[in-house]
Amino acid sequence: MTLPAYLDYNGTTPLDPEVITAMRPFLEENFGNPSSSHWYGIRPKQAVEAARKQVAKLINCLPEEIIFTSGGTESNNNAIKGIARTLQHKGRHIVTSAFEHPAVIEVCRYLESEGFETTLVPVDKEGMLDPEMVNQVLRSDTILITVMHANNEVGTVQPIEAISRLAREHGIVMHTDAAQSLGKIPVDVQALGVDMLSIAGHKIYAPKGIGALYVRKGITLEKFCHGAGQENGWRAGTENVPGIAALGKACEIADRDIEAAMTRMREMRDRLHLGISGRISEVRLNGHHENRLPNTLNLSFKGLEANSILEEIGLEVAASAGAACHADTVAISHVLEAMQVPLEWAKGTLRFSVGRMTTVEEIDRAIDAVSNAVTELIK
Repeated sequence: MTLPAYLDYNGTTPLDPEVITAMRPFLEENFGNPSSSHWYGIRPKQAVEAARKQVAKLINCLPEEIIFTSGGTESNNNAIKGIARTLQHKGRHIVTSAFEHPAVIEVCRYLESEGFETTLVPVDKEGMLDPEMVNQVLRSDTILITVMHANNEVGTVQPIEAISRLAREHGIVMHTDAAQSLGKIPVDVQALGVDMLSIAGHKIYAPKGIGALYVRKGITLEKFCHGAGQENGWRAGTENVPGIAALGKACEIADRDIEAAMTRMREMRDRLHLGISGRISEVRLNGHHENRLPNTLNLSFKGLEANSILEEIGLEVAASAGAACHADTVAISHVLEAMQVPLEWAKGTLRFSVGRMTTVEEIDRAIDAVSNAVTELIK
């Protein structure tokens, strides 16, 4: 059986073979606890610290500024809750966008139950945040700005550098969720000017269940987890050594191959876009046309329902929907709503995301499958 073409790399990535090789010793012979002082703890401890250096090198920070977590969601939670609770004596106002991942939006909503206030800054029709609009909502009690580096649905890359400058000018902490941008575009915390940055391993060809949080030296957060004091006391609990080794290797590969990966993914993305738009007239690109991840293609098909298209192409292509249709209701993603995509377009939205392993053959299969399905559905 020929498997469907996998075009959902923004959802998760397969493990890179080099990553599997890097983690294998810590699944087999090097099983020791890195906190142990005896012989069995030496190699695991070395692996954790080597991985910390690999992650730090990718994003241009100090190794001691990296805290290992279980993934992007935990990193976001602890960055936002941690700074909010640490700085609540200075203020309780948080600024974010209407465009964020639920791992940010829901955290902010939760904090509102503790007396914090959130301002959601709107984006334009291409999903771009205007730094001046951010500036207009800042207040004397604003303690945190959290804006994603690149959007997971449409790929729009935000002007983080400009927003970070505003944060510094006002003495506000700046956090960005970089789960989708790492390994697809250069991510340099010094250039971005951020104080905290979240990383998800399973978006860069490492396993699920591992991630990291960059915290700039001098920024103090509430402890993630109390216990024996691992991760310099920030996150207690025995380290996930195989996952950490895997994340380190994934970051090393991303750093090594970024230019080639960007070029390759952009070629595959554009081939898919041109192939579909060349055969289907009623198709709309969502997201910024230029400032967009090189792997992400979000398309709307006018008058159709995403679920119906996915049902038609399910044996040929794995992609994701931007809207869920149930009986008499249509649930449009909050990202498309924030961009004010008209309902007749939004309900027929699919996200295609390519990766380092995507082939020309997969792209051409997808072009045929999607074009044929849409043609049949509009008859």
